[in-house]
Amino acid sequence: MERIGLLAGEGDLPLIWARAARKKGREVFAYKLVEKINPLLEESADQVKSINIGMLDDLIAGLKADGIEELVMAGSIDKTMLFKGIPLDARFAALLAGLKDLNNDSILSAIVNEFTKEGIRVLPQSIYLEGLLAGHGILNSLQPDEQLLSDLKYAFKMAREIGRLDIGQTVVVQNRTVLAVETIEGTDEAIKRGGRLAGPGVVVAKAAKPGQDFRFDLPVIGEGTLNTLIAVKARGLVIEADSTFIIDKENFIKRAEENDIVVAAFREADLQG
Repeated sequence: MERIGLLAGEGDLPLIWARAARKKGREVFAYKLVEKINPLLEESADQVKSINIGMLDDLIAGLKADGIEELVMAGSIDKTMLFKGIPLDARFAALLAGLKDLNNDSILSAIVNEFTKEGIRVLPQSIYLEGLLAGHGILNSLQPDEQLLSDLKYAFKMAREIGRLDIGQTVVVQNRTVLAVETIEGTDEAIKRGGRLAGPGVVVAKAAKPGQDFRFDLPVIGEGTLNTLIAVKARGLVIEADSTFIIDKENFIKRAEENDIVVAAFREADLQG
């Protein structure tokens, strides 16, 4: 059985990925980047270790000692950790010092480059999880009226713009007015903020950065985000077609429809219409 590494963050994606990789005949060695990890990962991976994300030399040495030549990064990491004084080794500190900015993509791309230099290949997050990627079009049977369709397109356009600037992935709008933009606090908090400002009927967009590196940080939506959408009485959700994971897709779309939330998946070309 060919071994593969998994750098695991929060959420269900690492667990789902580990199970999918095992079904494909891979031996999965998981490395926990955060404490809040799905406990079922212990049962679904062949080995699970805790690591300090700031100790880059130790991490790479550990991967090599375990015979890891291929690696996948899955799950979210609380970006505020960088501001909480986590210990950094000299290699990680030098990596950060060499960056023009400390946005998420810059840091992750630099880390991936360090792995690559050490002969460890980082694979796309979507490997073995192609079935979770959103399709294209309106994903449930609810049909948006002209106003809602306009808001969906506008929200998607704005989400791509903040992605281009590497600010975040999520935008909340109503009547073609931006109410909230995701920053370091994450998707759900941005949705709550927009909902408090506007009340029922907001539209939420989540999109990948244009030219997003599929090896890290693909957008993910799941039960938690859906619960937040329901709580703020959102009217619509638009995501990026072909490059957004939907956890438990069938149930997600069904529950959204039951709560009168239109779920759409757009491509850039859809903005032209």
